[in-house]
Amino acid sequence: MLIVLLIVVPVALTLVYRVVPVPATPLMAIRLVEGEGWHRDWVPLSAVAETVGIAVIAAEDNLFCENRGYDWDQVAEAWTTWREGGRLRGASTVSMQVARNLYLWPGGGFARKAVEVYFTSIVELLLPKWRIMEIYLNIAEWGPGIYGVGAAARHYFGVEAENLNTRQAALLAAILPAPRSRSAGNPSAYVARYAGTIQRRMGQLGPLTDCILQR
Repeated sequence: MLIVLLIVVPVALTLVYRVVPVPATPLMAIRLVEGEGWHRDWVPLSAVAETVGIAVIAAEDNLFCENRGYDWDQVAEAWTTWREGGRLRGASTVSMQVARNLYLWPGGGFARKAVEVYFTSIVELLLPKWRIMEIYLNIAEWGPGIYGVGAAARHYFGVEAENLNTRQAALLAAILPAPRSRSAGNPSAYVARYAGTIQRRMGQLGPLTDCILQR
């Protein structure tokens, strides 16, 4: 039974998610049970402004198009920081976040991180990079009860995802690390500054975004 849960189910679901929109994630279900709303519509990557994916890469995973789901330099740095008494941070790539959101529970710990690494390998093996980004943009939490870039664009800016401009995309990317305490529509001074940093990085990525622009 454990083999089925760890191998067969995630492989089968990931193959389904190559072509079928993800209906829900464990986090969405947990938040709903906790009494939060559910604002979400699946938006194909072709109907999302290109600036959004670029902003996410600039903010979350500069080497998304080149890595195989892991940024080992970041992992090593996080491990060293923890060994030296610092806070254990995730060092998560976009692919790792997709694997975690699709199949795992919220929280931390080494056991969950180990399973996350395994599921990330499945995601990277079975999904093209553009599809990983498409799923990420549609399942990410952008505020209490707000899931996916379509709902986020309407909630914060009153526009559809395809009409987001560069600044709006950068603001959305800036709140991803803490979507329940940050606002893209009414950004704090910190979020506004961070969005500016993301915008500058976006202009420096060049071919590092090709995998989500050419498919």
